[in-house]
Amino acid sequence: MKSPVLTIDFFHDTVCGWCFVMSPKLRKLAAEFPIRVRHRTFVLQDSPAKLAAAFGSADKAKSAILGHWERCAEHDKGNRINVEGMRRQRFPYPTGLLSAKACKAAELQTGDAGHWDYFDAVQAAHLTENRNIADEGVLLDAARSCGLDAGRLRKDMHSAEVTQLVSQDRQLAASWRISAVPTLAVSGGKWQLRHGSLAQMRAELALAVTDVAAQAPAGKNLR
Repeated sequence: MKSPVLTIDFFHDTVCGWCFVMSPKLRKLAAEFPIRVRHRTFVLQDSPAKLAAAFGSADKAKSAILGHWERCAEHDKGNRINVEGMRRQRFPYPTGLLSAKACKAAELQTGDAGHWDYFDAVQAAHLTENRNIADEGVLLDAARSCGLDAGRLRKDMHSAEVTQLVSQDRQLAASWRISAVPTLAVSGGKWQLRHGSLAQMRAELALAVTDVAAQAPAGKNLR
């Protein structure tokens, strides 16, 4: 793989079904093109109270979000989204703040690649296994499955440093006028890679990489 000529900032929330659909497509693109992927947490509702307020109640929130899951499942190639399994669970639909902090804690250990692996593991626990990813024990299990130091992750996820990192991602999203997930922001927020089929995204990215590579001075990468 050549040195990256484009950086894509992947803004995501662990509880987001569309992020679960997007991640494997982005992995395929990252294997094909000279791009760097940076991972940014973006929590839509950071507390049960805010989630309930957004939808009218906790029960209404779960019902509405599982409707989104059904649409996500139509676009998921691996048949990984277990809507009925989550519908049977008795715990309220989780919010993503604690798992966002856990993702940043994973990043402290193993960088963006480790953040990505851990994010995918947490999403699988949520959307496929229907576990409560607002529960610390579930997040630590996901860390172990990725070969991370679960003890360090537990300590870091509650640290002031990680709280600040999550806040910085949200501030960056605001400065780039990002308000939804998943968002793929390219070249420092100059434009966004549109969602679509893998073929559509591949075609758009191919044009962008070719254009940027042609304009950039030799040996210089575009942020």
